Amino acid sequence: MKMNSKFSRRSMIQGLLGFPVAYATGFAQSHFAGLAEAAASTPLRAIASQHRDGRIQAFCIDFNWTQGGVFAAPGQWADADPAAHVDWYSAAGVNTIQTFCVSCNGYAWYQGGKIPAQPGLKHNFLKEVCERGHGRGQKVMGYFCIGANSRWEKLHPEESYAPGSHQPNIVFTERYLDYLDRAITEALRLTGIDGFMIDWLWTPSGALQWLDCEKEMYRQFYGKAFPGKQKVSAEEELDFRRRSIDRCWTRIHLAAKRENPQSIVWLSCNNPSDSTIASSTPFRQVDWLMNENPDPHTWQGRGEVGRQVRLIQCVVGWGAKDDAPAILQHPSLGIKDFYGFSMPGKNSLPLPVETYLKRPIGSFEGNDKNIATVIRYFKDLPFDFLAR
Repeated sequence: MKMNSKFSRRSMIQGLLGFPVAYATGFAQSHFAGLAEAAASTPLRAIASQHRDGRIQAFCIDFNWTQGGVFAAPGQWADADPAAHVDWYSAAGVNTIQTFCVSCNGYAWYQGGKIPAQPGLKHNFLKEVCERGHGRGQKVMGYFCIGANSRWEKLHPEESYAPGSHQPNIVFTERYLDYLDRAITEALRLTGIDGFMIDWLWTPSGALQWLDCEKEMYRQFYGKAFPGKQKVSAEEELDFRRRSIDRCWTRIHLAAKRENPQSIVWLSCNNPSDSTIASSTPFRQVDWLMNENPDPHTWQGRGEVGRQVRLIQCVVGWGAKDDAPAILQHPSLGIKDFYGFSMPGKNSLPLPVETYLKRPIGSFEGNDKNIATVIRYFKDLPFDFLAR
């Protein structure tokens, strides 16, 4: 399984910042050309009343990444103001704020837990965002990156493939699952979040290295000693990956529902048809399942999902690879719940919402074009709306 060979947030950041993109996109250009042509022939109007009641209108100001497509250093944006962030989300018409429990650098965005807070964290950020967001009727969701955590990798290099490589490289050992259990439990208990997104629910990228910890997992899964790399077939390796993901998911799900049975577990997946995850236990049990891939048709091939699962499509975050105007006017596969994310800018925020509304959508490029579009959609404004 080569999760990072197509659409990772790293490649998105590199594309936005003009850095070389090391991974092929496989992007469905012809599909989006068709959507764009259809959109051009349709009045630029959001479909009012069809998406407001009960729809997920989610956005994330993304603390994971920084310039150069690398994980943000511990403490970056530690002075972020919860009040200013909730004000931005509210002005943008967001009813579901996705922010962070623990970002990819391995430090928490709340205070008082066993997971160390971001160095210099000025506010009890996640807890205060919850209090303010709930006061405005918004859901507040946290976040955990399951496949990468720089702090964990530094402390346990023997259970990681390439510590610090900014790709999925953590082996889902029992010790790591114990860590996730503790982190999830304390985040729910200390902050008041409604639930959390999990991202990068992938085994390490590339060929399995069969570290000692993986050999022990093999014994646990199959009840016999590891037979040697040469004796593991491709089919068995795939089965090992699926069992690893399923076991990890089970601990995540149990931790969340044990602490708060009403908590929402939200899985972001950039390749829902990947053989290690399609028709998997998480797809059957998760509350919300999101396709982060810019092409909504990558939903096809995902296989079985649970009846309770809400399907969400990401429309902002991948710069020019996204086409929010086309997708939002012609929702694919009947999906009405949408999400976007953006790197922090000045004062840890994107451009002011009024900036996005005072200029035509077509005057923006890349991610800003999609943000300007989704704000109008969330606010039930015509796509040609201009603030005066």
